[in-house]
Amino acid sequence: MNMSVYHSKPWLKSYKLGPFELAASMAPYPRKPLFSFLDESVAKYGQRPACLYGGRTILYKELGELVNRLAAGLCSLGVKPGDRVATILNTSPQYVICDFAIQKNGAVHVPCSPLHKARELTQEISQSQARTVICLEAFKEVAQSIQSETGFQDLILTAEEDFSAGQPEGRAKPRGLQLRELIDRSDPRPPQVDINPLEDLALLVFTGGATGRPKGVMLTHYNLTANTLQSLPWAMGPLEKGIIGKSSLLIGIPAFHSYGHWAIRASVYWGLQMIMIPDPRDIGGIAALLKKNRPFMAPLVPTQYMRLLEYNIGRTNTSFTSGAAPLPPEVAARFKKVTGMPITEAYGLTETSPVTHFNLSSFAKITGFMPFEKKGSIGVPVVDTEVRLVDPVVGSEVPQGEIGELYIKGPQVMKGYWPTPGNGLADNWLPTGDLCRMDEDGYFFLVDRTKDMINVSGNKVYSTMVDEVLFEHPAVAQAVAIGLPDPLRPGSERIKAFIVLRQENKEAVTADDLIAYCREKLAPYAVPKTIEFRKYLPLTVTGKLFKKQLREEELKKEGA
Repeated sequence: MNMSVYHSKPWLKSYKLGPFELAASMAPYPRKPLFSFLDESVAKYGQRPACLYGGRTILYKELGELVNRLAAGLCSLGVKPGDRVATILNTSPQYVICDFAIQKNGAVHVPCSPLHKARELTQEISQSQARTVICLEAFKEVAQSIQSETGFQDLILTAEEDFSAGQPEGRAKPRGLQLRELIDRSDPRPPQVDINPLEDLALLVFTGGATGRPKGVMLTHYNLTANTLQSLPWAMGPLEKGIIGKSSLLIGIPAFHSYGHWAIRASVYWGLQMIMIPDPRDIGGIAALLKKNRPFMAPLVPTQYMRLLEYNIGRTNTSFTSGAAPLPPEVAARFKKVTGMPITEAYGLTETSPVTHFNLSSFAKITGFMPFEKKGSIGVPVVDTEVRLVDPVVGSEVPQGEIGELYIKGPQVMKGYWPTPGNGLADNWLPTGDLCRMDEDGYFFLVDRTKDMINVSGNKVYSTMVDEVLFEHPAVAQAVAIGLPDPLRPGSERIKAFIVLRQENKEAVTADDLIAYCREKLAPYAVPKTIEFRKYLPLTVTGKLFKKQLREEELKKEGA
């Protein structure tokens, strides 16, 4: 085959935002600490709102001082360059303050999920050897219960209401060091540290808990600064004058997740107001803020869009982006019909800081000029990103149009899995485990995870394809298909689907109806053998439909 199909970068001809040409390269990327973005925005947009949280607005000048005070406070506790500091926080000003304050000490931020149990937190804090933990007061007992096992030294507490309009001044506080008290008693002079952006870590993020033992992803200051510039500043560069320092971005995704962290960085870099939703499951709250505040952009995940369809958002000018999981085309079509706006799909991984692909064809709607739309595509590789598709069996590149495993290389690719640089990379390429195909315009289409692909008597069935067909049925609100061992055919699998029906259709549709529907649209071997209706489906901590949990539940039942 012609080995230059990816070398020739056919996506470069698609580097357009409506009528505007986009840069073919933004290299070289600045070699400076990630927190310099905040310092620059404080200087430029000090009197502009930085955070809207719980009815309270925090200006950029205030945010900068809070960060500097906490950086000094952490230094007084003995936090040094290279130390790891873990947080267990929701999407809130506390998270932003802690993130940048940890960086200003030259330390490494280890963001942990507030939805994790003691076992997962023990793994992450132990593996990272964090010396300090900053957490919500609701996690105090859990944190204390694992302190002796994990060996962290200092525990800093904050209430969810801190830095909101309803922050409790005279409330009874649990015993222990309070974040607000540490900030209040510290001088707004952060320590002066020397940072090597190419080598020094800003983030150590644990990922893979949905597929196995969590691995620590080492992200340098350079990885994160580069990816911040590779995404919105590149894709929306032609329109930046109408956005920078003037707009807002609704963050309804978890801040501890790489997608949420990206949204924070993008906002801070452009001096945008962050409208922060503490609980990503509060779809009613998200809908209300979308209607009231009309933000410039709202990055969300597919399950949030599914549930938002139950609310009357109405027509809007907000740009919507989707990431972290495949977006069913039927959901995108329904959402566009209601709001008038397409959902722009993007793609990335924690290991890539996270953005690697962006669907410019959908995003062009904001220019009022959208000559075509690549529906269902994760988009083109973002600027200065190399990609190739590789046959997962033989290891050679596949031709354009055929399915292969996505490999990525670029300035945003991680340093490696903790604690070894290069661990998880192959000659600086990251094998993603995702199966994709590329069309003639350089647009990529996500087909499935290699681990979610189903083998039915030697036939490959992409589980996302089954999901999408089920989503197209007007009675279906949510759908997940998984493969299970077929007891009648050793080495083969059978397909089972789990369905949540729309409220108005709960009594009108049967499993046989949906199986018959699939027979009309899928190859015989790809039709689910069984369908189970549920009131809700399990989600990962980032809001993805949790296929692994469903598969484990079924295997456990069969084993019993």
